[in-house]
Amino acid sequence: MSEPIRVAHVVGKMCGGGVEAVVMNYYRHIDRSRVQFDFLVDEDSALVPREEIGSLGGRVFVVPPYQRLLAYMGRLEGLFSDEGWSIVHSHVNALSVFPLRAAARAGVPVRIAHSHSTAGKGEPVKNALKRLLRTQANRYPTHRLACSRYAGEWLFGKEVELEVVPNAIDMNAFAFDERWRSKARQMWNIEDGQVVIGHVGRLAPVKNQSFLIEVLSCLRKSGVDARLVLVGEGKDRIAIQNRAACLGLSEYMVMPGQMDSSLAYQGFDAFAFPSTYEGFGMAALEAQRAGLPCLLSDAITREVDVTGAVRFLPIDDPSAWADALCALRAGDRVPVRPERFSYYDIDAAAQKLAALYIALDGERAGK
Repeated sequence: MSEPIRVAHVVGKMCGGGVEAVVMNYYRHIDRSRVQFDFLVDEDSALVPREEIGSLGGRVFVVPPYQRLLAYMGRLEGLFSDEGWSIVHSHVNALSVFPLRAAARAGVPVRIAHSHSTAGKGEPVKNALKRLLRTQANRYPTHRLACSRYAGEWLFGKEVELEVVPNAIDMNAFAFDERWRSKARQMWNIEDGQVVIGHVGRLAPVKNQSFLIEVLSCLRKSGVDARLVLVGEGKDRIAIQNRAACLGLSEYMVMPGQMDSSLAYQGFDAFAFPSTYEGFGMAALEAQRAGLPCLLSDAITREVDVTGAVRFLPIDDPSAWADALCALRAGDRVPVRPERFSYYDIDAAAQKLAALYIALDGERAGK
């Protein structure tokens, strides 16, 4: 039996975010006898699942962060030259210019740029860098992928060929189960009759969790016995805790850190996602599969609305969000039609991704 194709995945800093979750989902479900993943991660990554990657047959290579550009490029070019990967798949959005340039210099024939994000307000320095790098986004990749049409056109433009690879999930893992709901709520000390507004995401400015504290304040002032559960970790944890304390809401907020998100959704009554920007918003897809009423920022692409029941609002008025959550009848599960989610089924999507890698490797070998 021939050796599997080994694909080098450039994932940047692994810190429990959505991009890493997507890549790991595909890795768990892809036919690893035909395709194997290696991971190139920044040395300051906080949450690298080394043991799981190793158990699946993958390898982890550590590189300097891109801020140390000369060291970063030198390390990448050395790895690409020494390891002999025929496919490099970069997941660092506009920054993919750098690893794919290194891959091109090392003679890697198949270079994939994958757009997972866009840009939003409130990050002028970061957005200026993104605008600059976007001018070079099509220079080094041989193939372009994106988590949504919106994210792809944002990075690559509308005139180039790109393929949408969905942020696919394990459909069975997120189906609602009353027994798991009880377990989650017991973990968080939630009492009967209390309404849990839930959120899953990296604790970072782009995810805008502090806005949800303002929403919680509005809900409680209106007489709703609400609790806010923020699942995830990140650099904004202390700032979020301080804001809750300032408003006297600490006892009404739960921050369990990293946990099984499929269990977390079971314990929520509604899902709130006030990001300033997203490439797609996989957590919103997971929440819909769990049958949760969903309220999302209007900065998020409508492509994520699989059920047709998602509500979108601007992130400028916490009281409007509080009213909308009440109108969504938080606590009432939304009927789920599994066939609507078939495009996002990880087993089918992983087969398609494996077929893409095999085809690209075959094209390379045939030249």
